[in-house]
Amino acid sequence: MAKTKNMKTEGGHCAFCGCSSDEVGFLIVGETASICDECTERAYEIVQENRQGHFAPFRVDQEKIKKPVEIKQFLDQYVIGQDEAKKYLSVAVYNHYKRLAQKDSRDEVEIEKSNIVMVGRTGTGKTLLARTIAKMLHVPFTIVDATVLTEAGYVGEDIESILTRLLQAADYDVAAAEKGIVFIDEIDKIARKGDNPSITRDVSGEGVQQGLLKLLEGSIVNVPPQGGRKHPEQKMIPVNTKDILFVCGGAFDGIEQKIAQRLNTQVVGFNASKSAERVDRNNLLQYIAPQDLKAFGLIPEIIGRMPVLTYLEPLDRTALRAILTEPKNAITRQYVKLFALDKIQLSFDEEVFEYIVDKAIEFKLGARGLRSICEVIMTDLMFEVPSQTCKAVTITKDYAAGKLEKVSALKLRA
Repeated sequence: MAKTKNMKTEGGHCAFCGCSSDEVGFLIVGETASICDECTERAYEIVQENRQGHFAPFRVDQEKIKKPVEIKQFLDQYVIGQDEAKKYLSVAVYNHYKRLAQKDSRDEVEIEKSNIVMVGRTGTGKTLLARTIAKMLHVPFTIVDATVLTEAGYVGEDIESILTRLLQAADYDVAAAEKGIVFIDEIDKIARKGDNPSITRDVSGEGVQQGLLKLLEGSIVNVPPQGGRKHPEQKMIPVNTKDILFVCGGAFDGIEQKIAQRLNTQVVGFNASKSAERVDRNNLLQYIAPQDLKAFGLIPEIIGRMPVLTYLEPLDRTALRAILTEPKNAITRQYVKLFALDKIQLSFDEEVFEYIVDKAIEFKLGARGLRSICEVIMTDLMFEVPSQTCKAVTITKDYAAGKLEKVSALKLRA
């Protein structure tokens, strides 16, 4: 190892761990002390952990809050299309910040929060929108999955575990967590099994919805900091959910049938045929209404506590093509980065992008299908090339087609 002015490989001891230069890689020499490479790495990790997720003391600076247009422009860098959902999400986050800033004033008009529910097919970008907006937020943010939630006393997680995740994101600063944002994914999985109230225990459906009511509306909830069932002796932490913004997302598979039934209710009269002609049968989600969520299985009380309802457009060919290359975190850019780490230049022919999009549309896989198809094409290369001496790789359409022919559409769907 080459020696530098402030680095030496022999003689001396680390002032932190006391190891000699023979026991470590090298020592970084200062004016009065030295530190080894291992202690330097540990110190860096400690600094990073303290920088991430530390929100106290929390204050909102009205002048530094990004406007809804600026928030949407940030989302546009990572998420293709979905302008309608981006607008709703941007306005909700902006108003959330203004609500927090208003707490410092003594205005008689109190702004209430507007929880959101986003409906869209799988692979259209609901979770991606949540993860992307988390990058720019200055409040604690967490994403939880509703599929694991059950009623208290049954196998699964309690409702309060949602706030446990938020507390962890806020580094257990309760004041900061009480101003955070929670994204509840797969909200449709807790829909009750039918449109009628359950007469028996529906422990992962209607029962969970009843438990969510107090969180969405705003109340003081006793939260177990480490999870409730595994550590029953722990001390509970009271958290006020009044200022916590909840954003819910779900695919609601089959809700198009409920929308179609509602739109076709008018079957008598001169305007019946005209209104039916104006309906876009390929995108029924744009006509979604709260009563469709009720017909799907959400209880009216929980629908009323999520007043903002928006939808995500199904991805067409143009959107799928853009997703491959345009976002900052585009799929193809990720592969280029992976190969660049091995000092290998990766490139794609334009025909390859069109071919991948054709297959994604054929298999009806959405944006997630793009990644599945790319993995099939790239796996053999990623296995073989790092051990070879080549410096550049170009993916052609013939190569991509040859790899995909070996994989059935059934396997890709799985």
